[in-house]
Amino acid sequence: MHRRPAAGVALALLSAVTFATSGTFARSLIEAGWSAEAAVSARVGIAALVLAIPAVLSLRGNWDVLRRNTTAIAMFGLLGVALAQACFFNAVRYLPVGVALLLEYLGIILVVGWMWLRHGQRPRQLTVVGSVAALGGLAFVLDLAGNADFHPVGVLWGLGAALGLAGYFVLAGRVDPRLPSVAMASGGMAVGAAVLLLIGLTGVLPLHATFGEVTFAGQRTSWLLPIVGLSLVAAVVAYLAGIAGTRILGPRLASFVGLTEVLFAVLIAWLFLDELPTAWQLFGGVLIVAGVALVRLDELRASPAPAPPEPALAVNA
Repeated sequence: MHRRPAAGVALALLSAVTFATSGTFARSLIEAGWSAEAAVSARVGIAALVLAIPAVLSLRGNWDVLRRNTTAIAMFGLLGVALAQACFFNAVRYLPVGVALLLEYLGIILVVGWMWLRHGQRPRQLTVVGSVAALGGLAFVLDLAGNADFHPVGVLWGLGAALGLAGYFVLAGRVDPRLPSVAMASGGMAVGAAVLLLIGLTGVLPLHATFGEVTFAGQRTSWLLPIVGLSLVAAVVAYLAGIAGTRILGPRLASFVGLTEVLFAVLIAWLFLDELPTAWQLFGGVLIVAGVALVRLDELRASPAPAPPEPALAVNA
């Protein structure tokens, strides 16, 4: 029993680290001429195919579980995969990347609000303090000082990404526990890829790619290297670890641990792109860790009454 929370935190951190690699891998593709939508579609589409056989094996012929969770998987793919990523990349068209990412991470506040309104889990004092500290630290990590370039359309796209992120955490934690994580991840990413490809093919968003050498970590290499990184590391490992961690920790705590993704992204960019973090970014990282620790302490001090069972078909914000 005492090892389960530690395992959940470890899985959530692994998910954050692997998710954080996506920006570094994607940058090499985008600079080589890929559209963001094409890179995302390749990322989740290939990952869905890689996980398809393990997903089928994990079900062990229990197709009824899959059928009962079809709507939940579709919503996970629509909100947690397609909506979050498509809205974020569209927000970047109008806003600085840091501002767009901060808007997306407001989804964490939506998770706390959802758990309060839907399940009566009112946030306690330490959770409130932890959330303020973590989001304040996020602002420092993103180095937003002086960034006041807001565009209304970009803000709306960013809030759409926040809704998608909240849906990812809530749905990952509320789906039927009999549905294997690998089946949920594979199905959700297949739905997400299909939605993104459909949007691209209709011309609403650009969908184009090039196939040649790209520059990654200062070296010329095949376009396959960042594609493999995006699909296997930043998708397969990231989503599986995230879903498993959320099921152990619950959506609220897992969402706060997920904040460390931004800190890891800064560190990875430092290692591979030679982008050194500033003193303010390091200070923000300390605030994020402190905020996560406060939320964790709050969870340990007073475990709320378990939320009532919720059918998978009803899991839609």
